[in-house]
Amino acid sequence: MSESTEVLTEPKLERRTRRRFSAAEKQRLLAEADALPHGEQGAWLRRNGLYAAQLSQWRKALAEQGTQGLEPKRGGRQPADPRDREIERLRRENARLERRAQVAEDLVALQKKLSDLLEQVRSEPAP
Repeated sequence: MSESTEVLTEPKLERRTRRRFSAAEKQRLLAEADALPHGEQGAWLRRNGLYAAQLSQWRKALAEQGTQGLEPKRGGRQPADPRDREIERLRRENARLERRAQVAEDLVALQKKLSDLLEQVRSEPAP
């Protein structure tokens, strides 16, 4: 009467991974797609789990860069260039210094106005 507490996972709920195609496999799939008669490409794409946009991207890469363009690329975000980080840091510092300079200019203008008002008050005759 012992019941198992093991949880069985369903294969369809497992996390799917992105498929990767080698350059040779991409060329083979492109050749197969090009050999298909008119009107049968849609069914072929569904059978192979591909999209027409993938084929057009592969064709474009093949035309522009040859087989080297079909090689799988590393996924994910590209590492940040240290120069870009330095440029961004300098831009922030520049903006901060410009704000400080503007505040200083405003204070000088305010001091000039105050000085002018004090001169006016001193130059007026007393009643």
